[in-house]
Amino acid sequence: MTTQRIYLDHAATTPLRPEARRAMEHGFAQWANPSSPHSEGRKARALLEDARERLKAALHWDGEVIFTGGASEAAALAFDNANVVHDIATAVEHDAILRGDDVDWTIPVRPDGTADMQLLATRSEPLAEMEGYSENRTLVAVQHINSETGNRQHIGFAAELVHDNGGLLLVDCAQSAGKFAVPQMADMAIISAHKFGGPIGVGALLVRDYAMLHPGGGQERGYRRGTENLPGILGMVAALEACDEPYVAPDVLAPLDGFAEAVRAAGGVWLSDRLADPTPYIHAVAMPGISGSAQLMRFDMAGIAVSQGSACSSGTMKRSHVLTAMGLGDDLADRMIRVSFGWTTTRAEIERFCEVWLDMARTGQRA
Repeated sequence: MTTQRIYLDHAATTPLRPEARRAMEHGFAQWANPSSPHSEGRKARALLEDARERLKAALHWDGEVIFTGGASEAAALAFDNANVVHDIATAVEHDAILRGDDVDWTIPVRPDGTADMQLLATRSEPLAEMEGYSENRTLVAVQHINSETGNRQHIGFAAELVHDNGGLLLVDCAQSAGKFAVPQMADMAIISAHKFGGPIGVGALLVRDYAMLHPGGGQERGYRRGTENLPGILGMVAALEACDEPYVAPDVLAPLDGFAEAVRAAGGVWLSDRLADPTPYIHAVAMPGISGSAQLMRFDMAGIAVSQGSACSSGTMKRSHVLTAMGLGDDLADRMIRVSFGWTTTRAEIERFCEVWLDMARTGQRA
């Protein structure tokens, strides 16, 4: 039994980087409302605008930046304020996008996790019925990397199809910012600080041109309601600037190659085998004969924190809409757990997880 807690749910949140902590402390020491006209407010405004430019430089983004309270608020701002009539999203988007009545139609995905974007080009029945689909009247949301499977969508292809049909492309980069380049062909993009070692409760909506949105508040150039979280913003930018390339060293992840082989030999499923473009930092794995919820409890008792599906929906005990959209059967989907790795993950932690998983699988087969 390990004595040190192992956290392998970095797709949900990542420990705060020391650079971010120091930047937040500076922000607290300098804090004032950036909208205030007095000297303290003007100093805060200068720090805020400097952070905006630093974030754009770190992401190589030549558009605009609207600071938000996280990825969910950024998504809501895009859907509520975009100058469009219709909203479309892929069937594997985050619950923050798919929940509610914002999305008019969802783009199905293939078994390999790839969104069937070609439907936009062929103007299928649901799209043909949408009055005003062309002429920049539709917002299409496509996530860069899926938080449950680690599959990466082909954003360049999606952008070409969306733009050819006169739409705007919103890319959810919550799981990719700080790890991979933000797609520059996006019209809007979402980032979340705590996914790359920044503070919880701060993010941003990147927008190519403010004209794509209509104003909706008194802050952030009139596009957001609420005073900016200056300490959080400074922490987010500092964390982003501290991200290494690659995000996790290959040597740390090396045990996963042998583990994947062992999973297959044990009768399990290494979902990355089925994905069109798997990424190295998020993996889903199914254990033979043991439900995901039972695995979570056993891993927890062994001092290892993993998740089943998206952390934002795992507490509901509902079957993953992502795995269902990919066509996975109920039994396989129910035996799937997710592990993800961040800047603090060590090779020893991954080796320990692999050891516990294989021992649990062997025990389950003997039961």
